[in-house]
Amino acid sequence: MHARLIAAAAAVVLAGCASAPKTPEARLGLKLAPAALGSSISVQQHLKVERAGRTDDLDVALQVEPDAVDVVGLAFGQRVLTLHYDGKELTSWRHVMLPSQVRAEDVLEDIQLTLWPADAVAAALPPEWQVAEQGRVRTLTLAGEPVMRIVYSGEPRWSGTVVLDNLRYHYKLTIQFAATE
Repeated sequence: MHARLIAAAAAVVLAGCASAPKTPEARLGLKLAPAALGSSISVQQHLKVERAGRTDDLDVALQVEPDAVDVVGLAFGQRVLTLHYDGKELTSWRHVMLPSQVRAEDVLEDIQLTLWPADAVAAALPPEWQVAEQGRVRTLTLAGEPVMRIVYSGEPRWSGTVVLDNLRYHYKLTIQFAATE
């Protein structure tokens, strides 16, 4: 039963980041250099995903240094996902009960779309994609159609609360940050 709870919680929470259809334009394949963040950060995040009338939670530790991005995801206190990205290669580990639809590439992409500076994201986007910021709101569009809207409660982007509304894949991700200094 415990393994099923882990799998269910992790699947739904991370599915928001990873359940996009696997068509060529479905995901950007965004893999920005860790240094492009412009800062080193170490934060704990509490994620809440709302999708199709269901809400699920996951705790995540995120560390970004100029040479690497490291993520550890926990459900019910048990590690369910880790990823390490050195700017060239992405390596990951997943709990055996974690569904295959939860892809490290998609998790990394959503992290970078949310936290990296808009100009770094814009420089890496294909021509039909655009990113714009107005105040504390970031919008990602594809061919002029809004795909994602991200609202930040404060500065820097990895403080307070961030709400990512994925208009294309119909989920809402609320991220509560807590510094781990």
